[in-house]
Amino acid sequence: MPLGASPRGSKLAGPIVRERDAPSRGADVLLTALGPVAWGTTYVVTAALPHRPLLGSALRALPAGLALTLLTRWRPEPGRWPQLAVLSGLNIGLFFPALYLGAQRLPGSVAAIVLAAQPSLTVFLAWWLLGQRPRLRLLAAALAGIVGVAMVVLRPVGELDGVGLGAAALAMVSWSLATTLTARWGWTMPLLGSLAWQLLLGGALDLLGAVLLERPLPGLGPLDLAGYGYLSAVGTAVAYGLWFRGLRRLPAAVVSMLGLLSPVVATLIDVILLGQRLSWVQGLGIGLVLTGVIVAQTRATEPRPSAGGEV
Repeated sequence: MPLGASPRGSKLAGPIVRERDAPSRGADVLLTALGPVAWGTTYVVTAALPHRPLLGSALRALPAGLALTLLTRWRPEPGRWPQLAVLSGLNIGLFFPALYLGAQRLPGSVAAIVLAAQPSLTVFLAWWLLGQRPRLRLLAAALAGIVGVAMVVLRPVGELDGVGLGAAALAMVSWSLATTLTARWGWTMPLLGSLAWQLLLGGALDLLGAVLLERPLPGLGPLDLAGYGYLSAVGTAVAYGLWFRGLRRLPAAVVSMLGLLSPVVATLIDVILLGQRLSWVQGLGIGLVLTGVIVAQTRATEPRPSAGGEV
């Protein structure tokens, strides 16, 4: 039996993504898409903040976690702690610093392309761990997303940093596995309560790492605090809340495709705010990404018990 698997039909086998009427599914897709859109706005903010991966991750996660904990006042049952520990490590404690480190040591275009492989990996993880067998259209959409992101962000680069490539790949794998396991386990816990504790545990782990590995810690001015406040409130609490909500209502592999909107939004912000020109290749790439996202959102049927379902 695969890692984390349970007999088919048991309560722990993961949520069954049922057929939803078109308006309801469309609303779920749009709300979930707002998460990656918000993430796309965080790149320009992160670039202006001190380059400390662990400290930046802690300052992004802990305030959001504390606020949501006070709001929800939910305490996990003893049996939930192992799941929360794994999810907080993957979603926050590991993903955030790896993403920061990869972005610092690699050209942004290369880091974005590595992360664009996340939907493809999630398709296979969802098949393995959730029994959601992918259809050809979803595999084609994931491939179109990778090619489209490459067209949007790729620029001529010199020799690539091995540590940066490893960090970006680690962030991609961590995000894929976290997305799949959140779809498997998260439905049995309150949405905001689960998110709050993941942010607290993952942020505490990153803060400990910052104290041990990133001393002396930099001083933070008003603009730095405002930047981290935006990352924590909009880029973390709101964005992750919408993302987790989507994972409860839509197939994990389908939700993962929406993550490709993040580099597209980041590129458009550079064009609008920084005056960069959008080439015809980038425009074609954006169209390819959006096509892949739309194709992936076409209606999925309820999984068949005998075959594990298709998405």
